[in-house]
Amino acid sequence: MAKKSSGATSGKGKDKGSGEEPATFTQALRAGEGFDLAALSPRATPGFDGDKADGEKAMEGLGDRLSELQERLYAESRGGGSRSVLLVIQGMDTSGKGGIMRHVVGSFDPQGVAITAFKAPSDEEKKHPFLWRIRNALPGPGDIGVFDRSHYEDVLIVRVHDLVPQSQWSRRYTQINDFEAKVVESGTTVVKVMLHISSDEQKARLAERLDRPDKHWKYNPGDLDERARWADYQEAYQVAIEKCSTDVAPWFVVPADRKWYARLAVTNLVLEHLEALDPQWPEADFDVEAEQRRLSLMP
Repeated sequence: MAKKSSGATSGKGKDKGSGEEPATFTQALRAGEGFDLAALSPRATPGFDGDKADGEKAMEGLGDRLSELQERLYAESRGGGSRSVLLVIQGMDTSGKGGIMRHVVGSFDPQGVAITAFKAPSDEEKKHPFLWRIRNALPGPGDIGVFDRSHYEDVLIVRVHDLVPQSQWSRRYTQINDFEAKVVESGTTVVKVMLHISSDEQKARLAERLDRPDKHWKYNPGDLDERARWADYQEAYQVAIEKCSTDVAPWFVVPADRKWYARLAVTNLVLEHLEALDPQWPEADFDVEAEQRRLSLMP
């Protein structure tokens, strides 16, 4: 079902009848030069021309494939490998970050995954440069790190709420790019995902949380205060994506009004990056045949 798209800026899925070759979700969702967040429909399905039923069918087997590749990555590190993966998830409130954690990250073995949910910095964290707590949460060899929000909060919420002077947050884009380049150089593949939800869809999801007692625990009155700054956040995301979608750590913008599509897209983004890594089982550091003989002689 994956088809070549003109990219995330198009706001479309496959151009029917175009005759274009199949493409990856990585190609379809990458925010390249000239990316325009406002031009991308949050209900679009770039790289996929099916409906919800097709999407659910396309998800079949992907979790098993993710699990296998994660195990290979983990095993590779036990043989001396140093590679890892960092999945960064950003988005407005109700954009579906929780669903991604359950449906995508939930496919992995917990022993090889480290999930960090970044909240407002603690008093201790405020004593250090803004990337200090991020650096401390990076995945180790063989691990998959997942950031629920990330260092980008320091050019998003900080910018929108004027928490530090503009002269300070404006320098952070370059600092982030330099930091991510070093992270990639050290052997970590960085997959940055922005879940792109519409204002109308967010309002509907917030209304559902208020209507259903079983979802009240998810509701935070502060969500409406942040929603009131919607335009400011869209501008902040646009600039962050423009300035920090680099060759070594590009942004992938996933339309998120359709939950099934967002989960399918992020699953495939992670899968495609793991397949590109192609982690290998390490060779045994013992004599396999000798151990087989020993075992055969045991009662």
